[in-house]
Order: sequence, then structure tokens, then C-alpha cells
Amino acid sequence: QLRLVESGGGSVQSGGSLRLSCTAPGFSLEYYAIGWFRQAPGKEREGISCITSYDGSTNYAISVKGRFTISRDDAKNAVYLQMNDLKPEDTAVYYCAGLWGALGPCDQYKYDTWGQGTQVTVSS
Repeated sequence: QLRLVESGGGSVQSGGSLRLSCTAPGFSLEYYAIGWFRQAPGKEREGISCITSYDGSTNYAISVKGRFTISRDDAKNAVYLQMNDLKPEDTAVYYCAGLWGALGPCDQYKYDTWGQGTQVTVSS
């Protein structure tokens, strides 16, 4: 069964950068669309970015557009979320989620496999 693992979280100051990774030990992510989500304390989970498997199309939430970049390296079996110009309001647990073989806009997918999350803390 596919298991997703996030890494790369940590604590940074406002304006700093982090790169999150989503991997799947023992599985190929080649045919999986991957979405990145986050949840801050007391807030609902927010979808922030995603990338399709079939053509690499991407999508970003307005809150992160221009600052975050999603990419995938199927040779390394990983999907990345490069986060630049981080702000205190980006503080949250970040999750990656996967869906096999999906078509169409990735922000409409109902992802069915989730990682455990990685904490990102941005101080002012």
C-alpha cells in the first residue's frame, strides 16, 4: 500500500525559504497526482498546490502563488514544494496527498492517500 512521507519542515524566520519533499518508499509516484495541503491550529485544512501525473500541470492557492513552486522528479520518485518568502501565516503542518491515474485539474481531485505531515514554523 502506498505510503507518503513528507520531509523538509522546520523553523525559519520571516522571508526565509524551505523545500518540502514528498516521497513514497518502495513505490513509484510516476502515475500519482500529488497535492500539498496545510493545516494551522484552529483552522481548516487548506489545499495550496498540486501537480498532475499525466502532463505536469500545476495549480496554486492565491495565498501562496508567486512564492511557492511545486515540482516533481519521477526519476527520484519525489515531489517538492519550494517555499520562498515565508510569512508567519504560513505556519502550519504541511501534508502531501496522492491520487493514482487522475485526469483533469488537480485542484478538483479527492486525494485518497495522505502523509503524516511535517511542521513548518515561521517566526516574525
